[in-house]
Amino acid sequence: MERLDAELDPLSDDALMVLFANGDAAAARVLTARLLPRVLSHAARVLGDRAEAEDVAQEAMLRLWRAAADWQTGGAKPSTWLYRVTANLAVDRLRKAGRAVGLDDGPEPADDAPGPEARLQQAGRIAALDAALARLPERQRQAVVLRHVEGLSNPEIAEVLGIGIEAVESLTARGKRALAKGLAGQKEALGYDR
Repeated sequence: MERLDAELDPLSDDALMVLFANGDAAAARVLTARLLPRVLSHAARVLGDRAEAEDVAQEAMLRLWRAAADWQTGGAKPSTWLYRVTANLAVDRLRKAGRAVGLDDGPEPADDAPGPEARLQQAGRIAALDAALARLPERQRQAVVLRHVEGLSNPEIAEVLGIGIEAVESLTARGKRALAKGLAGQKEALGYDR
């Protein structure tokens, strides 16, 4: 008898990987529901194109499922491993296309969101941030997005990017300084003078 997805919700990602490797389809559904939205969001922010991000996220998930049979619990977390694969696939696409990227605008605000003027101002701020992020070197952009948009910790980012924690700290610090410098002259236009 197949398990109910709700029974599996409390399990760790590692435990779900083991169950999936042993043929439990419900474990795959739960892990997909847990991880796919995050890697899709990350890919969309790095690539700036939702359709390409969907392709990258799908490929990353396929690679995770292929790795399930050989998964070593106690090593990298499935989420961290998946972020790394997603980041690498996204960078490969960017390099092949030879194009700059930015953040996507995200979903539309909820009904209780600010009015049109505030939304336009926020859209301008996001566009300015997109442009400033696109000017960052690739590794700085990834580190800044993973840390300040995705909310990953420095050790998680280090694992995703395959670098040391000190390098992550340096990349994010330099990226933040470059963003601040790139946006400094736009304070008034972006509505931060009030």
